[in-house]
Amino acid sequence: MTASGDFRFRDIALPAYGPSILSAIGHGAVMPILALRARELGADVSTAAMVVALLGIGSLIASLPAGALVARIGERRALTIVGCLDAVAMAAAALTDSVLALGIAVIFSGMTWTVFLMARQGFMIDAVPMAYRARAMSMLGGSMRVGVLVGPLLGAGLIQVGSLTWVFWLAAVMSLASALLALTMPDFGSESRKQVTEHLSVLSVLRAHRRVLLTLGTAVVIIAASRSLRTVLLPLWAEHVGLSASTTSLIFAAAAAIDIAFFFPGGWLMDTRGRFVVAVPVVASTAVACLLLPLATTTATVAAVMVLIAAGNGLGSGIVMTLGADAAPTEGRAQFLGGWRLCGDIGVSGGPVLVSVLVAAAPLATACVVLGGLAAVGTVWVGYWTRRVDRQAALSRR
Repeated sequence: MTASGDFRFRDIALPAYGPSILSAIGHGAVMPILALRARELGADVSTAAMVVALLGIGSLIASLPAGALVARIGERRALTIVGCLDAVAMAAAALTDSVLALGIAVIFSGMTWTVFLMARQGFMIDAVPMAYRARAMSMLGGSMRVGVLVGPLLGAGLIQVGSLTWVFWLAAVMSLASALLALTMPDFGSESRKQVTEHLSVLSVLRAHRRVLLTLGTAVVIIAASRSLRTVLLPLWAEHVGLSASTTSLIFAAAAAIDIAFFFPGGWLMDTRGRFVVAVPVVASTAVACLLLPLATTTATVAAVMVLIAAGNGLGSGIVMTLGADAAPTEGRAQFLGGWRLCGDIGVSGGPVLVSVLVAAAPLATACVVLGGLAAVGTVWVGYWTRRVDRQAALSRR
């Protein structure tokens, strides 16, 4: 790891953030239209929500194996391999005319995405001194938000001149470009991996750190679930009130700009004021937005609700990765991060699944109100455990 006095973000900018931007452009373009593509292929509203949920379910399936994989082959090789595999999944999604096949491609893409995120997190822990950790993780989250801003803009343009399938081809190209750029990053753990004769099992590492995973990890589940709601709830509500696919993509792009505006202040706050001050707004803003969404019936009001979610989400850019880096042990780090990623993926997959269940049983407006109430309760849990993290960090510095 570089010493704090010698560290400069620009020295690691391209290998650290380039692959994230490219991959996020593709995923950002796909996210607003995934439910719409399922609807185009004949899925009802509940099934379309489930297709979106499959992205998180794929991540969930791969979380623990991903930790073992990264521990064995390293971050650079993992990023290169999964970038190529994600390109295949996006191409398959573009070519299919079946909801089932689309769902399979989405699951596969989710599996590659969790390996990608875990490898990026591990690289940043090695590359950045502790004093800059939150800002580095926030910038990593911000780099993905740049992609999420550009992606929907490109997606909206492609939809206008072509069709929804063109967006999946864009995602395939971006994933492949990300894999090629990952080849330029240093492989920090190559020497240590050569010296390891026996890798720790994932389950042994998770057992040793089960208390952290069950408490702070549950807060991560809540944060991830609140973030995932916008990828399925907002497009469905936009369609419900009659907004077009291109308009929905533009709203997502505007919200991504808000995300980007808040990510660096959020990282600075985490490094200087603690994790609590940015973790709570992520969930609280989602709670308020869900409660307000049934009142949003125009383009302007839907966009306003999306901006509210984006403000809280942008402030908390990198919070999950930062908390994971704080909690991760030196020995068995990749395996622990696999468990940490599992917590996040439970939230990512659980949010859309919950939406799917609620809209199957009740009107969409009712689902929004229920989700808002659950997010309000979750805000209390997140605040309690992140406050404890800050207190423990303060004691360790004395």
